[in-house]
Amino acid sequence: MPTDLLGREYETFAAPAALDHHGPATIIAMCNQKGGVGKTTSSINIAGALSGYGRKVLIVDLDPQGATSVGLGINANSIDTTIYTAMFDTTLNPHEVVHHTRFPGLDVIPANIDLSAAEVQLVTEVGRERVLASVLEPLRDEYDVIIIDCQPSLGLLTVNALAAADGVIIPVAAEFFALRGVALLMQSIEKVTSRINPRLKVQGVLVTMYTRTLHSQEVLDRIYEAFQDKVFHTVITRSIKLPDATIAAAPITMYAPEHKTAKEYREVARELIANHVVR
Repeated sequence: MPTDLLGREYETFAAPAALDHHGPATIIAMCNQKGGVGKTTSSINIAGALSGYGRKVLIVDLDPQGATSVGLGINANSIDTTIYTAMFDTTLNPHEVVHHTRFPGLDVIPANIDLSAAEVQLVTEVGRERVLASVLEPLRDEYDVIIIDCQPSLGLLTVNALAAADGVIIPVAAEFFALRGVALLMQSIEKVTSRINPRLKVQGVLVTMYTRTLHSQEVLDRIYEAFQDKVFHTVITRSIKLPDATIAAAPITMYAPEHKTAKEYREVARELIANHVVR
């Protein structure tokens, strides 16, 4: 039986069976208030891997920088309807802000710099923590998975993502400074769970940017010590192929399907399905 980098025994997760129908979707927030830990990269590539296994996936770009949109070939600056439009125009049908990518089964609700105004506007909004949830609810039956790529903050946009989600995946880079602040994020998740969204669960801590160095292994050990069985068996290694895939505006599972990192993200997708986090 193979072991992972933490010495845990596990069987390689089997390729999932095809689905005979789609929906209702599991909503997952990809969340960490620290930037540069692989939230957007993981959102795109887990979505790409899941769609490759026949799941119908929607990514919601909830970052004003719009990196997820760009990473899937959508120029959000040239379109009129984004997640910001959907959140603040109650007359708009949420289906109108969904954009199909060139990849089968993979759609995106894009974001652009307009979303930076949302934090201020949400302060005076009625039911401000559940605005995003009301946008996603009409779309839920059409997808198997909805992934929300959060911005690196713990503001009202992130609270909206947590209020709408069934689960949270926390990407953590295998470096010491990435560990700082995770405790604060966990406190925020606990508050949202107790006050707004009791179904919310931490579905996993995903270690990213791992290198075969003593430092990375020490950080990995500390992450496991803190989160135990919440840590994904699969660790995402640092790779120059990921920036290449970003430039090509494609998930690495489609850009370089035989590359090691593509296999790692497919393994994460299999783990999510095997553990019944998603269908």
